[in-house]
Amino acid sequence: MKITVVGAGAVGATCADNIARKELCQELVLLDIKEGIAEGKAQDMMQTAALLGFDTRITGSTNDYTKTANSDVVVITSGLPRKPGMTREELIGVNAGIVKGVAENILKYSPNAIFIIISNPMDTMTYLTLQATGLPKHRVIGMGGALDSSRFRYQLSQHLGCSPADLNAVVVGGHGDTTMIPLIRMATWNSVPVTKFLSAEQQQQIINDTMVGGATLTKLIGTSAWYAPGAACASMVESIVRDEKKLISCCVYLEGEYGQKDICLGVPVIIGKNGWEKIIDFDLNEEEKAAFAKSAAAVRSMNDVLKTL
Repeated sequence: MKITVVGAGAVGATCADNIARKELCQELVLLDIKEGIAEGKAQDMMQTAALLGFDTRITGSTNDYTKTANSDVVVITSGLPRKPGMTREELIGVNAGIVKGVAENILKYSPNAIFIIISNPMDTMTYLTLQATGLPKHRVIGMGGALDSSRFRYQLSQHLGCSPADLNAVVVGGHGDTTMIPLIRMATWNSVPVTKFLSAEQQQQIINDTMVGGATLTKLIGTSAWYAPGAACASMVESIVRDEKKLISCCVYLEGEYGQKDICLGVPVIIGKNGWEKIIDFDLNEEEKAAFAKSAAAVRSMNDVLKTL
């Protein structure tokens, strides 16, 4: 098993570190356009192997795509990160060219790879990758929902005073501060609806804090977060390489599911060795359906920008 992570910045390096620690592959390639960054971080990680007890071989490369040949899974984190006050949408012009170029170069050497997209704006970059490469839809997956759902569980745990691991909570829709939809009605604490323990005011506060989770961190640390995004992506990689069939909210191509077509949006899917294998219908109520349609409209407006580039 071979995995490539494109982009050796904070998110890419954290993702690679998680993949190595979990020993999800025999060979892990870290690639970046900036001279020496990928090689240096790969060597630094390899120097933890004796301490952490993993045997994954990590190599770094400066823009040499031949080193990525025959990768089974490829994670794309390339592009500019958000700065304080910047929306994910504002990144589209710059990052579209970067992501398209990366995907096309990867396919020259790894035609059978499954792609996981992290680059922002993630929903649009996932759609772009699918359209630019012509790959089967099951082999292109956007990471956003997995991260947003983890942030949702964190916010719930803070109010409930419980372990996030005891919670099941899913975010669907776009990966944006105004487009994501935390499904608090369906969230459970060891099978008991969390709404039994939370007031209406608390529930709304949790939803609001989840939706601005990324922006909150960007304001605090001056750039996009990296620990949770890296871990979220690694969990998706794990479900693929170990064929775990986990139910994870991910950005995938819709063809009528949830009332939407020709768009990539976050929905609950089964992740296994073939990529995303099945979309699960969560039977949204009328309010949730309206929110999902509104989210889709916002993402479509971003996708329309691609036509002008």
